[in-house]
Amino acid sequence: MTETAKLGLPLVQPSQAQKHVTVNEALARLDSLTQLSVLSRSVSTPPSGVADGICYLVAASATGAWTGHEGEIAIQSNNGWIFVPMVNGWRLWVADEGQSVDWVDGAFTVGLVARSAGGATTQMKIWEYDQVLASGASIDGTDEVPGTVLVFGITGRVMSALSGTLSDWQLGEGASTDRYGNGLGLGAGAWVRGLTGQPQTYYNGFRPKFTANGGDFGGGSVRIAIHYMELGLPSAA
Repeated sequence: MTETAKLGLPLVQPSQAQKHVTVNEALARLDSLTQLSVLSRSVSTPPSGVADGICYLVAASATGAWTGHEGEIAIQSNNGWIFVPMVNGWRLWVADEGQSVDWVDGAFTVGLVARSAGGATTQMKIWEYDQVLASGASIDGTDEVPGTVLVFGITGRVMSALSGTLSDWQLGEGASTDRYGNGLGLGAGAWVRGLTGQPQTYYNGFRPKFTANGGDFGGGSVRIAIHYMELGLPSAA
């Protein structure tokens, strides 16, 4: 046996010369795989000038030194790359997405809370985007939340001050134009934290509705985050 079964840590062999090389490589792997975090899982070309210990999850169609290592963790070490295959059940932080993902049965799951033996899942998710409020008394959100979800609430932050003739604004959806907040502030940094009285089920997708009170929107933007739960089906096999 030349390496450990799970993490592939190289083992020192009997009468091996330069044992420190093997030990140092094993320590480098442990240092990177403990509290596993990768910069990205969407990069397929090895970046240059990367510091030791930086990790990526190699994306599809990998090139250069990453060829043939799609779906593996690539760890920068001594101007080269060490590759470690993902293990079922691992969770990793993806820095450029700002979220954790779980590797289960050859695929990533976002927001995993629970999973049955047959593959059914409970997932808590946040749908976030920046909404520009350019002009008008009422504006439907540009992003649509997927259907068949249970929404617990919407939070938001004014990213650039809202201009126009309005005195304040409200946030809702459909006919319930103030379901998630009313009398909301216009200045940068103003916020909204709207909880549904009872978790609201949307069987079809929906778009948040922004309504100006006392006038019209004339400019500015709001960062919106929809907090919801999604139920995943059991596996077909």
